[in-house]
Order: sequence, then structure tokens, then C-alpha cells
Amino acid sequence: MRRRDFIRLLGAAPRKVGVVAGMALLLAVHLPSATSAQDGTDRVTGFAREPVHVAAWPAGKKVAVSFALFVEEFGFGQGPVFRPDLATRNPDLVNEAFRQYAIDWGIARVGRLFRELDVPLSVVLNAEFPGNYPSVWKEFRAAQPNAPIVAHGMNNTSHMLPLGRGLAEERAYIRRTLDLIGSATGVKPSGWSSPSVYSDGDTMQAMAAEGITYSLDQMDSDIISRLKTPDGSLVLLPYPVVTVDMGQQLARMKTPTEIETLWLDYVLELAREARADPAREATTVVIGIHPFVVGTPDGAAALRRVLLRLKTDDAVWLTDTDAILKAASLK
Repeated sequence: MRRRDFIRLLGAAPRKVGVVAGMALLLAVHLPSATSAQDGTDRVTGFAREPVHVAAWPAGKKVAVSFALFVEEFGFGQGPVFRPDLATRNPDLVNEAFRQYAIDWGIARVGRLFRELDVPLSVVLNAEFPGNYPSVWKEFRAAQPNAPIVAHGMNNTSHMLPLGRGLAEERAYIRRTLDLIGSATGVKPSGWSSPSVYSDGDTMQAMAAEGITYSLDQMDSDIISRLKTPDGSLVLLPYPVVTVDMGQQLARMKTPTEIETLWLDYVLELAREARADPAREATTVVIGIHPFVVGTPDGAAALRRVLLRLKTDDAVWLTDTDAILKAASLK
């Protein structure tokens, strides 16, 4: 609502509908719903953004949950650090082992777990990974042959998005990423997750221009939204900051068991809210998981308990990113 329209309506309210109605209007303007708050201009890109309203997911479910496994390439001596106090060593055997264990053992373990429990999984893939670790990728893909692939740039350290260098360079980078993933896997992704969730307005426009239809770079919502770039619309799937296991473990020093509690609290509270208000629109959460957190035996045990619990909740739909788009009539 424009300010002048608001003032005009307030002036008319006492004459037409009384003081109570005028106060209700005032509260409605100052206390917008979560969905209307996202119906306007995106603060980061400056592009128009609007909510995508979904009444319910398949079978009447109200909370769509997609676990997205990040399969990433870092390079020797680069990447996440479990022991910052040892990071200056050369070679840094401890942190290198932390990263390599995730690749050699963790990725396949997560793939097997989701297959065993018959829970859909989405895969967020660095384009350079299948070529650098062909046997690991082959074993994982054998366990998860139909998991949708979300493009995640070339790698996560030395070959990231060329931010600040213009739209043309970002388009070229995204095109190279999609082409390399396509040649290595036989799948051309329609989804994108920027390496380290680091993108800008040019990135969003470049995604749309290169045929990407959805992104995981949205971290500020419970519902899907649509970003209208000059080169087409882009669907934004909610990817909450607090549910990403990597940040919880490395920045906040949370154990897998503590992350288990967080995930259950997050999703089950959304389910409780839906039961308390059946007219409430359906919500969505894409939960980022990483093999150095949930690919260890203790991490996999915590993830197993989460999946088994969520499978029992009649308001929760465990699914993948492509199925969410299809159910929302966006694919």
C-alpha cells in the first residue's frame, strides 16, 4: 500500500467504518503477514519478488522437507577446517583428513542411508567433483540414481563465481558449470546453489538467462517465492541459515546430536503451526547436509533418527527439490 493511499483510507475510516475499523487498518499496515512482507522488491538484487502460495502438499501434507547433500571439491590444503588451531601447519594433516574422510567415506554412507530408509535426497554438486573423484561419484550415484542434481559452481574454493565482473562473465561461468555437470553425469541441472551461498544480483539474472529455473540461495523465508529478473523468473526455495549442518558444527561447535534436536524442533514446530491453523499455507524447508558432518558414523546415526521421526509425522512431506517444484505447479 502506498503511503498516500494509507493516509486517505485512515481519513475515511472514522466517517465510513468507525474508529475500530480504522485501528484495525493501522495494525494491518504495521503488522503485515510473512507472505506479504516478501511481496515487493528483493533487497539484495533489487528485482521484483512475490510469494508462491501453496495450500497443501501431496496427500494434504503441510511441510515439505528436502534434505540436500552437498558434494563438493575443495583441493588439497583448502576447504572447511575442523581444528582452526592446526590450520597453519604445512601439511595440515588433521584438517586434510577431516575433509578427505568426508569424500572417501561420508558421501557414500549418506547415499546408502537415504536409500535404506527410502527417503528422497537432492544432490548439490560441484561440477569438478565427478571428474576428480570418479569412483566416489560412481558409488554414490549407484545408491542415488534418481536424485535431482542442483548445480553448485565449479568448486568451492579456487573456482567460484566471478562476482563483481559483470553479467556476461557470470553467465559464462554458469554455462561452463552446467556443461561440465551435463557431460560428467548425463544430467543438465535446472537448479542452482551458489558456492558458499555467495551470489549477487548479476548471479540471479545470469541463472535465469542460462535456463536455471530455481535457486537455493534464498535463506529468509518459510515459503517459496518467485524472483523476476530481466531475463526471466527464478523460483527461490527456502534454504534456512540455521538448518545448515556445516555452520552449526564448524561455527557454533554443535555435535550431530545437537543438530538432530535442532532439525526436529525446526520442522516439527512448522508442523505444529500448521495443525493449529489448518488454513495456514504450506511451508517448505531445504536442509543442507554435508558429508563431514552427517557422513561420519555418529553423524549418520543422528540423521537416521531425524528421518525416522519425520517419516511418522502426518504433516511432513519428505521429498526432493524437483518434486517440490512439480507439486507447486512450477515445473
